[in-house]
Amino acid sequence: QVQLVESGGGLVQAGGSLRLSCAASGRTVSSNAMGWFRQAPGKEREFVAAINWSSGNTYYADSVKGRFTIARDNAKNTVYLQMNSLKPEDTAVYLCAATNRGARASSYSSGYAYWGQGTQVTVSS
Repeated sequence: QVQLVESGGGLVQAGGSLRLSCAASGRTVSSNAMGWFRQAPGKEREFVAAINWSSGNTYYADSVKGRFTIARDNAKNTVYLQMNSLKPEDTAVYLCAATNRGARASSYSSGYAYWGQGTQVTVSS
């Protein structure tokens, strides 16, 4: 089993930056694709970014492309989401997710087997 714990959320002004971290425990996630999703009140969960385990290829939602960067440190069993130029519409609970071992990254939440509890990001205007 894999446990995921997010951190780094908070309150920031529009135009500011935050870096989210997702620490995995239970076993190494170096062979799992990792993703970030977000969910705002009253809205469905939406894909933000993902990174493959083998190629390191990254994928982004159009709404965050050029502003957010996903990266992983397999030695630390941690994935990061660097968020720059934040906008009020980025306000949401951000959740980290991991696929089953060997699976590819996906923009669908159904592609992930493990989820963290989430961390709140609030961007004020």
